[in-house]
Amino acid sequence: MKSTKTAESALWKLINTSYITDDKIQNINDFKNSDVNFRIALWNPQTNGVRYLKTLIYNLCAELSAQNWYRLSKIKKRDVGAPISVIYDGQAVCMDYLQAIYETEFISDHIHLDEIDILEIGAGYGRTCHAILSNHLVKSYTILDLPNCLELSRRYLTEVLDKESLSKVIFVKVIDFSNMDNHHFDLCINIDSFAEMESEIVQHYLDYIASHCEQLYVKNPVGKYEDPSLNTMPKGNEVAIALNMGVLRDVLDIHDSRSIADQIPKFLAAYRPSTYWELVADSWARPWSYYWQAIYQRSGNK
Repeated sequence: MKSTKTAESALWKLINTSYITDDKIQNINDFKNSDVNFRIALWNPQTNGVRYLKTLIYNLCAELSAQNWYRLSKIKKRDVGAPISVIYDGQAVCMDYLQAIYETEFISDHIHLDEIDILEIGAGYGRTCHAILSNHLVKSYTILDLPNCLELSRRYLTEVLDKESLSKVIFVKVIDFSNMDNHHFDLCINIDSFAEMESEIVQHYLDYIASHCEQLYVKNPVGKYEDPSLNTMPKGNEVAIALNMGVLRDVLDIHDSRSIADQIPKFLAAYRPSTYWELVADSWARPWSYYWQAIYQRSGNK
């Protein structure tokens, strides 16, 4: 397996040199409220108004089930990084961990998460890892990522996890991916990052998953968008690069439910690791209109 197949994409080369630079991740005290997190987990709400983000968070809190409130309460130190939050029933809640709760809920509804080995490809700062390890007794949790993001997740998870949970986390740089041929995982997780890689790299990862994993959870956009009403969209070269990333590059109206629905079959076909895998479940990944999530599992010997 050649490591060049998992080289840094053009989009992430730009992001790493412009936003997630070494000087910006030295101090994790407020990174969630900065360009660092706005490039890997949360869109910058500054121009459109923090009030809109907080209103959305508040309304989502009002819909949380008792079980999800319990999941959330088990995730300690969510305030590290100074996230934009609301207070609901005495708990501080931010959008990142609402999404982590939805992700954990969907996965755990279909997969038994205790005593399994998990691989996450592109973990951001580690919110999903934090949520799952806080709620389930997994055997191991391997994070595969680019060096700067990996260092951020290492620093963040070291801060928020207890020693026992942290000891289960294995950090692997993409340049060392070729050394993972002898590894096997019960579950692979990918959230967002497949849409930000060159298509051949995504396919390379899917081939690996097909032969080295038993199940896959994927949550990504169903396509691309260009919305002139969003005056805070990145300008120039970044947009052009982003539109050419991933395996789903159709430009759609992300505020048109039928336009989104038309793309779902393409999403489900694109992320199926191989013909020997079957779809277990899929659904809208709230709250973003054009995100979808799916779980696949191996159904054959290849």
